[in-house]
Amino acid sequence: MKPRQQRMLAVGLAVLGIAIAAGLTLRAFEDNMMFFVEISDVVAGKHPSERNFRIGGLVVGGSVHREEGSLDMSFEVTDTACTVPVIYSGVLPDLFREGQGVVAHGRMGDNGVFVADKILAKHDENYMAPEVAESLSKHQQDIQAAVARGTEGCNPDDS
Repeated sequence: MKPRQQRMLAVGLAVLGIAIAAGLTLRAFEDNMMFFVEISDVVAGKHPSERNFRIGGLVVGGSVHREEGSLDMSFEVTDTACTVPVIYSGVLPDLFREGQGVVAHGRMGDNGVFVADKILAKHDENYMAPEVAESLSKHQQDIQAAVARGTEGCNPDDS
């Protein structure tokens, strides 16, 4: 083989190696990405059905129910427009409480209940996840507009 052919082969193998490495890296990112979906979109059915995603909002007051002698619990999360029931089995963060911001990782169950595998609560009184804060402010404006029109309630199709 001539030196020119050897150089072309080396360049070709290097490009192939870089392409394979980039493809594997992108595949790893795709499998590990966690999308945030607004609660109103979840209620409307606009959520990934084949993968986990995140929801976030405020824990509805009076909705937290814990099974006695178990780590299983249920509660509701709202974006002030719509509400989604959540079930979780595990130890909750210390800052989890009713009326506070929360982000739940998991997927929708067959019965319309969000099955969480991880719960994150805000780490101090002044912080809220940016996605949750944006969703709450957006839906607060939608609610004020709906009240002005006289059409209150969770109607995610109006968004």
